[in-house]
Amino acid sequence: MQTIEITAPSFDAFQRVERPAPAAPGTGRILVRMKAGSLNFADVAVASGHYPGAPYPNVALSDGVGEVIAVGADVWQVAVGDRVAVHVKANWIAGRPTAELANPMRGATLPGSLVEVADLDAATVVKLPDHLSWEAAGTLPIAAMTAWRALESAHIGAASTIVVRGTGGVSIFALQLAKVRGARVIVTSSSNEKLERARALGADEGINYRNEPAWDSVVLERTGGVGADLVIDPVGGEDFARSVSAVRHGGTVAAIGFLGGGGTGIDLLPIIFKEVRVQGSNGGSVADLAGAIAAIAAHRIEPVIDRVFGLADFSKAYELMAQGGHFGKIAIRFDW
Repeated sequence: MQTIEITAPSFDAFQRVERPAPAAPGTGRILVRMKAGSLNFADVAVASGHYPGAPYPNVALSDGVGEVIAVGADVWQVAVGDRVAVHVKANWIAGRPTAELANPMRGATLPGSLVEVADLDAATVVKLPDHLSWEAAGTLPIAAMTAWRALESAHIGAASTIVVRGTGGVSIFALQLAKVRGARVIVTSSSNEKLERARALGADEGINYRNEPAWDSVVLERTGGVGADLVIDPVGGEDFARSVSAVRHGGTVAAIGFLGGGGTGIDLLPIIFKEVRVQGSNGGSVADLAGAIAAIAAHRIEPVIDRVFGLADFSKAYELMAQGGHFGKIAIRFDW
C-alpha cells in the first residue's frame, strides 16, 4: 500500500512510501479507500515548520474522502460502498471542545489522508452527498465545517448580515452557506474580478479593500451605522482591528486564520464597549461537519474549486496554497 509522507518541514520533503495494508477492521472500525482531498492553511503550516507539535515523518494532508471497503463488528454508521468524508479531529465527535478533543489533528499531529487505505473509527466519518464528485467532496472536511460552525455560533439567519474577508476556501463556503440561511453577505477582496465571481455565487455586495482601505467604514455605511452580525476573518494581523470595527454591538468576529500574522496590536476598548465576541476557530466536531454536509446536500451546493492537482504535482499544490490568491479550494485527486 502506498502513502505520501512529509519527512521534514519543507515543500520538498514529500516522499512516496510503501506500507503494509491494514488488516481487517476491528470492532467499531472501518477501512476506507481514499479518493481525494484538499489543501488548507494548516497543511502549509506543517510543511513550513509552523504547526506546533507536528511530527516528521507523518502521513500528509488533513482533508480526505473515500469509499468504505470493509466494516468491523458493531459498526452501524456506514456500510460497504458508502462515500464518506473523514473528519480531521479524530477525537472530537460532538459537544464543546477540550484540548484533548480539539488539538489532535489528522495530517498535523496525527497521520493524515494521503494513504491508499485508511483504518478509521466509524464514528469519525460522515456520509457524502450523492451530487458531489470526489474532488468536490474532498474540499469539505475543514473549510465547510469551519464556515458552518462560525455561522451557527453567531446564530446567522434571514435577518443577518455577514462580512467574509477574501475569497479563499472558508470564505467562499461561508458565502454559500450563509446565503441558503437567508443572510446578506458582503465580500472583501483586492480583485474586482473575484468580487464579480463572488456576486455570481450570491454575494449581495463587494468591497475592494485596495480601493477602500478603510473597508470597515464602508461596512458601517452600508449597514446604516449598525455593522455586521458576523465578520469571518482568515487574515488576522494588524487589520484584525478593522474586523472588530465592522461588527455590530454584540456581534461576532470569527478568527479562523493568521495569513497576516498572529500579532494584532488590537485596542480592547471597542471589544469591551461593543461587547464583541471574538470566536477563535480550531476546527469543530464530527457533528459540526455533519451539519455542514447536510446543508450542502439539501441545497445541492457545489464547492468552488480553483484547481485540481494529481499526486505527481502534489508539491505544486502546496506552493499555490502558500502563494495565496486562489478562489475557493485547491483540490487533490488521489491518482495512485
